[in-house]
Amino acid sequence: MTKVLIVYYSRSGNTEKMAEMIGSAIEGEGVTVELKTAEEATPEDMLKADGIIVGSPVYYGSMAAELKEFFDKSIKVHGDLDGKIGGAFATAANSGYETTIRNIHEAMLVHGMIIQGDTAKYHYGPVSINEPGEEDEKACKRFGKRFAELTMRAP
Repeated sequence: MTKVLIVYYSRSGNTEKMAEMIGSAIEGEGVTVELKTAEEATPEDMLKADGIIVGSPVYYGSMAAELKEFFDKSIKVHGDLDGKIGGAFATAANSGYETTIRNIHEAMLVHGMIIQGDTAKYHYGPVSINEPGEEDEKACKRFGKRFAELTMRAP
């Protein structure tokens, strides 16, 4: 069975809400989802997943330190994530979300992961400004559905 790992850091609860919205959409496609905070997740968890999604609030245009530490620890599995599907999302007070998502993508690309863009509104991944609302939930559902489909197609 196809499995997706969603790793996130959330101080206010907004990023956690988005992680849950995305996870729900993925499960709706028949894919198993495991949600873990950056502090709980391990590099070994990444090995067990077919797809990995990482979510972060914006901190000075970059991912939260807790997620950077998670990626720093993933050096243990460098080379073993090649070809896995990756994706990212972010929450922000006002701006910096695209650079934050791209920052996460960069770490994934170093691991050889595959990232799918989107021609719709959020090209890099879903974003919420402040608390996620209805439009953000739609974006999360679209992202989750597309991510599940891509992950199920991967060898």
